[in-house]
Amino acid sequence: MTIKPKIFILYTGGTIGMVKDYNSEVLIPFDFDQIQERIPELRQLNCEINTVSFEKPIDSSDMNVERFQDIVGIIESNYEVFDGFVILTGSDTMSYTSSVISFMIENLQKPVIFTGSQLPIGDLRTDAKENLITAIQIASSHKNGVPTIREVGLYFEYKLYRANRTTKLNANNFEAFESMNYPILAESGVQLNFNRKFLNIHPYNKKPAIFRKDLDTRIAVLKLFPGITQNVIESVVLNPEVKAVVLETFGSGNAPTCDWFVKVLKKAIDNGVIIVNVTQCVGGSVIQGRYHTSVHLKKIGVWSSKDMTTEAAIAKLMYLLTKNLTKRDFKKYFKKSLRGEIS
Repeated sequence: MTIKPKIFILYTGGTIGMVKDYNSEVLIPFDFDQIQERIPELRQLNCEINTVSFEKPIDSSDMNVERFQDIVGIIESNYEVFDGFVILTGSDTMSYTSSVISFMIENLQKPVIFTGSQLPIGDLRTDAKENLITAIQIASSHKNGVPTIREVGLYFEYKLYRANRTTKLNANNFEAFESMNYPILAESGVQLNFNRKFLNIHPYNKKPAIFRKDLDTRIAVLKLFPGITQNVIESVVLNPEVKAVVLETFGSGNAPTCDWFVKVLKKAIDNGVIIVNVTQCVGGSVIQGRYHTSVHLKKIGVWSSKDMTTEAAIAKLMYLLTKNLTKRDFKKYFKKSLRGEIS
């Protein structure tokens, strides 16, 4: 890392990059080449900043695999030149996007920090400036040339989280994200304090990062609810285009015990479909076999996701489905922590 860190900012779209056109009263993207004019406080940071925007910024609801690949491609092409990366996206799908990116980059030795805002950067009460300024500070933090953060993080409202541990819980409050099953990595107050014992524990090395751009989207998410019908279950898990299912269950991984439910899931598993068990709760873990209502899932071959979020489970499946693994190896890697996504 250089004495004066070089930080690359990528704006993909989202509220943070919007300003109000006072003639039309409509929110429009502003030119990120003029970011230091919009936020003069950036000049106080001890780093060099380079800013790039998607040619056509997108709403976070339009985030997809192609955009994931664009983000990773841009990071890859600038990886050797810059010391840290700040990715600005819409908050609605930020946990999904940042979780996927965490799997797409192997041997990451530099910070990739996602952030955004609940209010536009031009709004009087915006949270955008603080989120952006502190995200840049985090991305430029280093000691003896070694970056403090060497993983994909998500910074929002004074807290830095491991990205693949987050879920957006609130659409209206500035404190929009939470990481219920893993401690925060840093907290911004009068000082910026890092919780170093919870950071990426892999030793620093200079091996090249590996950027994986292939993702398999043949995945479905099935959220159980009391009264769900056999037809609905079958339409998802027996769909020939579906290779993996994230089954959102009750509590610590519980599900109906009726015969038809068990038979449908077993038929799908026998057909080669991977079914993983994720709790609907925002905190806690799946413990298959803890109650009678999850023993049957374990017996027929449903895999426990333990304390992974739905977002992380989807991202991990997208990543692993491209590897042409045997089912035994697939299960081994799914249950293993690859990017700190599981305890």
